[in-house]
Amino acid sequence: MPDQKNPGTERSSHVTQGVARSPNRAMYYAMGYQESDFKNPMVGIANGHSTITPCNSGLQKLCDAAVDAVKAAGGNPQTFGTPTISDGMSMGTEGMKYSLASREVIADCIETCVNGQWMDGVLVIGGCDKNMPGGMMAIMRTNVPAVYVYGGTIRPGHHKGKDLTIVSAFEAVGQFTAGKMSQEDFDGIERHACPTSGSCGGMYTANTMSSAIEAMGMSLPNSSMMANPDQEKVDSTADSARALMDCIRNNLRPSDIVTKKSIENAVAVIMATGGSTNAVLHFLAITHAANIDWTIDDFERMRKKVPVFCNLKPSGEYVATDLHRVGGIPQVMKMLLNAGLLHGDCMTVTGKTVAENLANVPDMPPADQDVILPLDAPLYAEGHLAILKGNLAPEGAVAKISGLKNPVITGPARVFNDEQSAMQAILADQIVAGDVVVLRYLGPKGGPGMPEMLAPTGALIGKGLGESVGLITDGRFSGGTWGMVVGHVAPEAHVGGLIGLIEEGDSITIDAHQLLLQLNVDEATIAARRANWVQPKPRYTRGILAKFGQLASTASKGAVLDAEINY
Repeated sequence: MPDQKNPGTERSSHVTQGVARSPNRAMYYAMGYQESDFKNPMVGIANGHSTITPCNSGLQKLCDAAVDAVKAAGGNPQTFGTPTISDGMSMGTEGMKYSLASREVIADCIETCVNGQWMDGVLVIGGCDKNMPGGMMAIMRTNVPAVYVYGGTIRPGHHKGKDLTIVSAFEAVGQFTAGKMSQEDFDGIERHACPTSGSCGGMYTANTMSSAIEAMGMSLPNSSMMANPDQEKVDSTADSARALMDCIRNNLRPSDIVTKKSIENAVAVIMATGGSTNAVLHFLAITHAANIDWTIDDFERMRKKVPVFCNLKPSGEYVATDLHRVGGIPQVMKMLLNAGLLHGDCMTVTGKTVAENLANVPDMPPADQDVILPLDAPLYAEGHLAILKGNLAPEGAVAKISGLKNPVITGPARVFNDEQSAMQAILADQIVAGDVVVLRYLGPKGGPGMPEMLAPTGALIGKGLGESVGLITDGRFSGGTWGMVVGHVAPEAHVGGLIGLIEEGDSITIDAHQLLLQLNVDEATIAARRANWVQPKPRYTRGILAKFGQLASTASKGAVLDAEINY
């Protein structure tokens, strides 16, 4: 039986206490443990460090700081690795299909170590996009005391007086091939877009998820917009480890913090900051892991309530470090709280409520800045992540409507069954104003893995077609994407969704005002096409992608792997 005499060790005592656990203790002794250590909590540190990507290459120093802080606070740190892939490096290639699958792998790794080793709590340190939702899914599955540590953002690059992000490089491809950019500038952007370690710098998916995790109370206040190279990120990680030790000793668990109200807080911040479309997919997955009643329609409900008042890339001008400089997510949350758009009574990992954490935050940001705008003079009067429905997406699709003068288009379909052929057509100037590009068989099952489409959308922007060409897909978009684009179309082509029956030249309507995604073809024609449709054979029959394609739920339910398990 677990030893109840030592607070915070209820789980680890399963493997450290009693005569029968002598072999277990022998293995701990092999790693330098002393008898007195078995009275202290076993604290997992899920370390996402790798030299695969700059997003994660600066995490080891954070892990080291966490180890030291846990030891000093009377815990036993147990480090273990979690994998990642680089979305930016795999983008536009077959490797990008592993990106969403990695979310599940990360979650499984953390759950496996935390539960298999009876850890008393876990600090999750992550960088690239899927580290955040994967870590949070595991945290909710295990429900042990936990704190999430975001590895930090990259600093902006610079070329000829302009701030750069990784999206600058993707858009430069379109500009260069269109003859709108010199070789000198193309090379300069490539070499200067990513000057430091840290995750992509705009309000792209990594920063969207880190800010949302802070907003729902699972990260320390003001920790989500720090730059990875800065000492304050190291110091914040140590503070996070100390906060975790308090959570362990007070038995404050994720289920005490992550509720429907705290999810609403997170989504309010996503809307206010102009966050990534991927947040829809990931919060459906997190709420599924947490067993919280949340659907795709809840995003539309929140969109109507919360304006976009942060002027951040890709829809605005500034990057995460700029937001941090003028008050960060606490400032955004304080303004939302004062406007009645935030639940102040939600608990957080500090042991205090949201309102208590925000008590000393100014009501308004500094006057001499335009990163955070007044609520009564926002960038957009309503949120930017719209859920479109219609015959093409009866389950819903996600459109990012910020940055557009008129998010409405009706035009002829240009149909592609893979990303690479679409990219070739764009770069060869075969896509013209008024077209609606259809990228299909790229959903959770059909891709498999639901890859992101930053390469084609970035190329369209670079070609000057962001406002005049529509693009729909059953795949995903990068957080850096903007334009007349609609993703997560569900049901996807591979399972017989209408997007798979579109033919070249068909009329398609995207109308964000009416929340409509429509194929303008009569029902008799659609029925005839459906009768002739044959489901393609799976692209992968072994390994991770085969498993993902077989098990993944529809995008409208988060593309999770355990949604259809029934016992």
